[in-house]
Amino acid sequence: MTKAVGIDIGGTGIKGAVIDTATGALLTDRIKLDTPKGGEPDDIVKVVVSIIETLAVDAEVPVGVCFPAVIIKGHTMSAANVSKKWIGLDAEKLFEKALGRDIRFINDADAAGVAEVRYGAAKDVPGVVILTTLGTGIGSALIYNGVLVPNTELGHLEVDGKDAESRASYSAKERDDLSFKEWAKRLQRYYDTVEALFSPDLIIVGGGISKSYEEFLPLLELRAPIVPAALRNNAGILGAAALAAEHRGATGHAAVAD
Repeated sequence: MTKAVGIDIGGTGIKGAVIDTATGALLTDRIKLDTPKGGEPDDIVKVVVSIIETLAVDAEVPVGVCFPAVIIKGHTMSAANVSKKWIGLDAEKLFEKALGRDIRFINDADAAGVAEVRYGAAKDVPGVVILTTLGTGIGSALIYNGVLVPNTELGHLEVDGKDAESRASYSAKERDDLSFKEWAKRLQRYYDTVEALFSPDLIIVGGGISKSYEEFLPLLELRAPIVPAALRNNAGILGAAALAAEHRGATGHAAVAD
């Protein structure tokens, strides 16, 4: 058994747990604390430190942290539902200094994609797998034969002259008071574009709304199978932990392309 900690930072909550990275099982209860109002870097770091202290893991246990931003060489290059002070910040070093240990730092949708490959809906699926998370925006993870291509940001594809997530995210459904049938028409246009550009072998739909997948996925007509994410709200934690263990030298079949 290889233990690792996964921390999933979101705009409203920060979650963490200790994971058995061989099986994806949670070895502790999941801790969830509110994201501090404003999402300032130092405030979020303090919450992460508190979660790690509560989990009471020793310094040898790898820690992975996933975050809602494009992440390049440890720097957060965007900021979704958190303070704009994150943009351009060397966030990985900020967390490492506060925690007193090395961490694995990754985009949240990318972490969810890795988790679905290792433990969920994309396990043992060859070829191109695209995970999308439908929420405030549209997050994405692109995986080819088990290898993650990071920071794809497919929610920002231009569809019908507009940023895709401004029309097809779950928040757009709520904003425009759309029925599932009406929303599915927008999703159809979005996923048609994804298929035309990437020819995926499997599309996975995550985000909180995926629990209601029966209301809208059957309305979509695509070449590739489109299925709900298997891991729901634990996906970010599991993916971050798995990548942390791998970073520490553990073996596994889902890597990250450099």
